[in-house]
Amino acid sequence: MTDNYTISTDKSLLDLGVIHQFLSQESYWAKNIPLELVQKSIETSLCFGVYDNGQQVGYARIVTDYTTMAYLSDVFIVKEHRGRGLSKQLVQFIIDHPELQGLRRWILVTQDAHTLYEQFGFTNPDDPKLYMQRKLISSY
Repeated sequence: MTDNYTISTDKSLLDLGVIHQFLSQESYWAKNIPLELVQKSIETSLCFGVYDNGQQVGYARIVTDYTTMAYLSDVFIVKEHRGRGLSKQLVQFIIDHPELQGLRRWILVTQDAHTLYEQFGFTNPDDPKLYMQRKLISSY
């Protein structure tokens, strides 16, 4: 990482307050998500924190079986630290993670970050008709 930034998968370093605040107040995908759900998602995912001198400024998590697929979710860099290439460094760090090598498929859902993910080989599905969803909650 550049400057004083580091990325870690150590869950003990995660700042639940920063993560919950961003997801529940600033994200479009998890607006008003309860703290308990954020806690459970952290417990059951491979998490990546981005830190500036120990202060959390970014986050992402992977839902995976470590064998065939990975779902990239909740990727963010707080506003004050954007424009420094941190999101690119975070995604590259995740893709290079040793436990995520050899997967058949990576998936994600984004409304506005297509150009970021395209740099790492993400594309629209070859055949969207193959993909289905069961959406039960539109908001929290």
